[in-house]
Amino acid sequence: MSVADITADLKALIEEKQCGPIFIRLSWHDAGVYSTGKLTGGCPNAAMRFTDAGEGTFGANAGLPTVALTLLQPITDKYATAGAISNADLWVLAANVATESMGGPAIPTRFGRKDAASSAVSVESQVGRLPDGDKGCPHLREIFHPKGFTDKDIVALSGAHTVGKCHADRSGFDGAWTEAPLKFDNSYFTEMLSKAYTDETTAQGCPQKKNAGSGTIMLISDLALLEAPFREHVELYAKDQEAFFKDYVAAWVKLQENGCEGLRDTL
Repeated sequence: MSVADITADLKALIEEKQCGPIFIRLSWHDAGVYSTGKLTGGCPNAAMRFTDAGEGTFGANAGLPTVALTLLQPITDKYATAGAISNADLWVLAANVATESMGGPAIPTRFGRKDAASSAVSVESQVGRLPDGDKGCPHLREIFHPKGFTDKDIVALSGAHTVGKCHADRSGFDGAWTEAPLKFDNSYFTEMLSKAYTDETTAQGCPQKKNAGSGTIMLISDLALLEAPFREHVELYAKDQEAFFKDYVAAWVKLQENGCEGLRDTL
């Protein structure tokens, strides 16, 4: 049971089920609760496995304990349950394999994350730890700066919205950000700069922006990146996909390793 074996099975699953985007979201929400500001603690520990309380019940994580983990279950049973890899490491690897499988950059994965033993290990709330899609730049800084991220990192990480879509029954928002939501490239930035968006409210009452021609959307937190000084990074990534990939990998690996100690290059 090697990393190559797990990677091969993940690739096959992602290609068959077209589930790459939700694995990226799974890893992001597992790791993204980390903070060193007014709130402290949190780390990628697969606490969402438990749905009696804690992170598995957070509204921001809707669909992850059910849809994502159900899709991942056969690989979880084969490798994590068997003790070859922790669930937390498996989620990290699944996201990184998904990114590359959809055309994005290769992301180095280190191992050694410890799994939460129960929901009691969860952080207290998503508030102040995970970003809200209906807020602007001050909120983004309030969430990301205590995790050790710069404004440039915020823009790079937001580029993950180049894949996937919002589901009204999970987040309340509805629609895909780009016209090719299963292709990991810089379309999030090129479309943000080239399209016109108008205000709309989803059936769940959430405000968002929509392009009439393509039906693609942007959230308030997305279009906030068009404000200075964020905009210079949006413009760079729209022109230079390799610059986006480079900065994305650096920020993403930091996200996945925040709060972790003793990580290693091998299982």
